[in-house]
Amino acid sequence: MFLKKESPVRLSLPIGGSGIGSTQVKKAAERNQRMRTLVFCDDSAHPASLTRDGLAPLEDCGLEFDWVEDPSEWRIESLNQYPLVIFSKANNRSRADHEPWATEETGQAFVEYVAAGNGILILHSGTALYDNSPSLCRLMGGVFTGHPAQCPVTVAPLAAHPLTAGCAPFTLMDEHYMMEMNDPDVDLFLHSESEHGRQPAGWTRRQGKGRVCVVTPGHNPEVWRHPSFQALLRNCLSWCTPKGKRGEEQ
Repeated sequence: MFLKKESPVRLSLPIGGSGIGSTQVKKAAERNQRMRTLVFCDDSAHPASLTRDGLAPLEDCGLEFDWVEDPSEWRIESLNQYPLVIFSKANNRSRADHEPWATEETGQAFVEYVAAGNGILILHSGTALYDNSPSLCRLMGGVFTGHPAQCPVTVAPLAAHPLTAGCAPFTLMDEHYMMEMNDPDVDLFLHSESEHGRQPAGWTRRQGKGRVCVVTPGHNPEVWRHPSFQALLRNCLSWCTPKGKRGEEQ
């Protein structure tokens, strides 16, 4: 099985309805909980190192990452071992193997997993090429349809939204993802803007008892390393964390 374990990092930035509180941070740190988190990464256009390096600065998050780069031997049944999944992988088996790895059965398993009360954070290419799984596309709330050549893209957070706490607008070279939304009731917290127009770039939705969060920027390491993007990742991971494991009362 291509499942790789890394040393744990500590989740200490929970998020509440009015943003991140120092008291909540202290409580989470005191609990010293490490939550197993399954990370799917590595596809034809996005090496695993992009996600690995992008998550590395989150050293104070209480997450124990297990990495799936080639899911050909991964088993759906193992999903239930993880309360949180990070999806940073297009529908390619790996960077070297461009065949799809996900099927409609896979998509339905993720729907049931989230509906049972778990969380999933979908990043950049995690929205791409899953047309063969309508269930997974609906779970996301919106899917990638294409992008122009890389250009300056402005990431524009919605002011006062709790998920954008600590995130100021920034502009970097990136793939400007064009998105087709399939859920009109998503909670939008982020836009992306370029010479090619304005697109939804970050939103949340509920699936049963669970939570789904999507963030579309992130083709280049410079985007992942930007302080505002790191703040987004922290906030989104905290929001996706299942109730009872967020280090806060909700």
